[in-house]
Amino acid sequence: MSEPVYRAQEAAVPRAQATPSLMLKDITRRFGSGAETLEIFRNVSGQIMPGEVVALVGPSGSGKSSLLHICGLLEAPTSGTVVIAGRDCSKLDDSERTRIRREDLGFVYQFHHLLPEFSALENVVVPQLIGGKTRRESEALAARLLGMVGLAQRASHRPARLSGGEQQRVAIARALANQPRLILADEPTGNLDPKTADMVFGVLVELCRARGVAALIATHNLQMAVKMDRTWLLHEGKLIDAGKIKP
Repeated sequence: MSEPVYRAQEAAVPRAQATPSLMLKDITRRFGSGAETLEIFRNVSGQIMPGEVVALVGPSGSGKSSLLHICGLLEAPTSGTVVIAGRDCSKLDDSERTRIRREDLGFVYQFHHLLPEFSALENVVVPQLIGGKTRRESEALAARLLGMVGLAQRASHRPARLSGGEQQRVAIARALANQPRLILADEPTGNLDPKTADMVFGVLVELCRARGVAALIATHNLQMAVKMDRTWLLHEGKLIDAGKIKP
């Protein structure tokens, strides 16, 4: 059996002609009701193309995590529309949202959330099995992804035997395992020392660009943001596309 081919959806299509991996249309998020209503952001709009890596920055409490949750269909906006790979997700039921999260989205968090009783390889295999792949093809792709993040020799190790940077690279491989169209990352290097953080971030960005996977990465680290294609700034309830930030 040949090694599974990693889907590089629309990677060869010029961005101007491709379907956006993520499109936000007039997203507003409020909590509470009446006089106690707290508006986190309002009329947020923007799009990210295949292979494009966008930083999401803003002061603490500006709503970065909430916006990521909305993009990941984990939280519903008060109003507005989320479109993933051309599909309007505003009226989907729970099962359809779950399917899109499983098939089209990958998540990377500040803490790796690996399954401690499983090896690095098995952690990357599990989401593929849930997605319906055979164990054989899941293991083949997991091994390939671990090789891409520089962990081919550590595939049999459980998380407790891996360093923090290695654990986070396994988490990146896991996020890519079901060949998503969009990666959503919330401070993915925030728990690492600067040198390790830079290396892990480089792996994530390189893989996304090479595979035509869009990424929205929330970070407080402006040195990371300048390495991305564009920057979205959440400020006083508005989303500002700051473009490419110069070093």
